[in-house]
Amino acid sequence: MTRFKFPSRQRGVAVITALLLTALAITVVASLFWQQQVQVRSMENQRLRLQTQWAMRGMVDFARFWLRQDNPMLTAADGVWATPIEEARLDDYVDREKVDTEKFDATVSGRALDAQARFNITNLLEATGGINAKQVLAYQRLLSNLQLDSSLAQATADAVLRAKPKPRTVASGTDGKTPPAAAPASGGGSEPVAFTQIEDLLAVPGYTPQIIEKLRDFIIVLPEITPVNVNTAPAEVLAAVTMMSLSEASALTLSNPRKKFVDKLNFQNNINAALIEGVELDVKSRYFLTVIRVRLDRAALDAVALVNRKTDPQRTTSLVWLREN
Repeated sequence: MTRFKFPSRQRGVAVITALLLTALAITVVASLFWQQQVQVRSMENQRLRLQTQWAMRGMVDFARFWLRQDNPMLTAADGVWATPIEEARLDDYVDREKVDTEKFDATVSGRALDAQARFNITNLLEATGGINAKQVLAYQRLLSNLQLDSSLAQATADAVLRAKPKPRTVASGTDGKTPPAAAPASGGGSEPVAFTQIEDLLAVPGYTPQIIEKLRDFIIVLPEITPVNVNTAPAEVLAAVTMMSLSEASALTLSNPRKKFVDKLNFQNNINAALIEGVELDVKSRYFLTVIRVRLDRAALDAVALVNRKTDPQRTTSLVWLREN
């Protein structure tokens, strides 16, 4: 029987077709493997993210625990709450499959800061509503101590007053029996948003990101009017809320950084300056900032939490807010 032979040109086309089909198959398989690897990496990133968030929550609870151990009636820089945590390793506590020869880093660090060591922007208003002129004066002095424009104090007070939530007006029923109903919201321009963090000051004309960064360690926005803690306040704030000069306040804080005043009278007896009437001072604090950093393999998370410690016998604490950076 005679065997049929393909022309050499047809044999060449068949070889090229086979190579193209092989290359296409390899490309498809490689693409599937790549997509699978991307999905696996995405799931791993989500798991790392969740683990860092749980570690962060654990650090907040740890800070609340230490605040309950501290004396709520006297807050000073030598309290247990002020002890920082430096790079504590979590390798033995994080659930994760480890690969041989792989370097795995899981650490947490954090520290607590006295929020009432700073000037509270909320203090610019009276509890009954209007601007507190004495607190505006104190803020002017703080701005001057930091070599910033002191006229920003009045502008800030005006802005905080405008942004303060106003009570809703109600209309009584015409028949005397219908319960009062809330008045409909008026259309038109938008209402100013209440201040909740110092970045909100950028809405006030005159503030810049550079000014905010310079003020970051000296001011804060707390949910209520609070006194300044003279045991933990830096020299710039201490000089602002009293009639001391910046040099006198610096000498007082630098001479003994852990000096404790047991009450306001004890503080006044140790300074050669008068206090500003209407500016409240204290030796205890209820609001604390917790600065947290969690590092888990290639994931890192920075966060700041505001904790409120009550002065009740149980020393209960509550989380006011938690912000991830």
